[in-house]
Amino acid sequence: MNVSVVIPNHNYAKTLGRVLRSVQEQTVRPIEVIVVDDRSTDDSVRIAEAAGATVVRHTVNRGVSAARNTGVAASRGDVVFFLDSDVALAPDAIEQALRILAEEPDCGCVFGVYGPEPLIDDGPVERHRVLHLHFALTRQVGRTETAVFALAAVPRRVLDEIGGFDERLRSAEDDEISERLRERYRIRLTDTIVGHHDEVDRLADALGEQYRRAQLLPFSARNRMRRGGLAINRAAGVAVAALMVAALPLGLLDPALLAVPAALLAAFAVADPPLARFVARRKGLPYLAYFTGVNLLLHIALLAGCARGLLRILTDPSFGPSRRFTIGATS
Repeated sequence: MNVSVVIPNHNYAKTLGRVLRSVQEQTVRPIEVIVVDDRSTDDSVRIAEAAGATVVRHTVNRGVSAARNTGVAASRGDVVFFLDSDVALAPDAIEQALRILAEEPDCGCVFGVYGPEPLIDDGPVERHRVLHLHFALTRQVGRTETAVFALAAVPRRVLDEIGGFDERLRSAEDDEISERLRERYRIRLTDTIVGHHDEVDRLADALGEQYRRAQLLPFSARNRMRRGGLAINRAAGVAVAALMVAALPLGLLDPALLAVPAALLAAFAVADPPLARFVARRKGLPYLAYFTGVNLLLHIALLAGCARGLLRILTDPSFGPSRRFTIGATS
């Protein structure tokens, strides 16, 4: 099977060169690398062309779903390896993907895990995000109901059958296409495919990203809450964080009642013991305290985003996924 690598890009000049070098260094080389530039305003196009990639350009910014669909339409490989422009692959990633697809004919998608260290280390917020995602993915290795297309291989025949990404979605597109994928094929998460991810490095940006993505949780929850669905945050932690926020106004009635949210804060800190042990083992107890604080803020942003999403469902008929899914063309 020959492979086409499809990389959506919007203003990732910081990491795109490293990502493309990681593709060039694969033990099994793809027949083509297609970078779909989604109306970048930085140096991305020059970097992609200098690396020898085929660049397809959108004249307007259309989002990651449209960029991936454009890349698929422009590609010719038997297998499409989707790779985000901030994820650099380990040298044998494509080889491992092809091995699994060959061994499991009913596998419609195989995807990998993030390494525990950032691609470019820009500080503690980024380390938190990468470490958390690494742990969440590696502890769910095996058959799953949810695919993550930041580093995922899909046979072309599967894409021809289930259709492309929903172009109305700029996030949660993985969950939507996973629903169609799981109906006919198996989805496999493996730790033999590894990518080094560059995450946001400022807390405000991380919280804003979490808030925006969580607005689509009312739709993606159908996939994520299935048995075998991919869970980044444990349900217990989300529930305790919600109860803590709800209990805060009790302090207005009687300061002594602040003991309730304080107890819930303590419960949140121990809601996921394997994660806490993993972080403490890798980074030490002082960083675990920092990690827990950032994690709480991200949970609160998630809850706020989900609430906003529910409101948008009630007030905006155009919000959320569409009903038709086609592989698009360049605009």
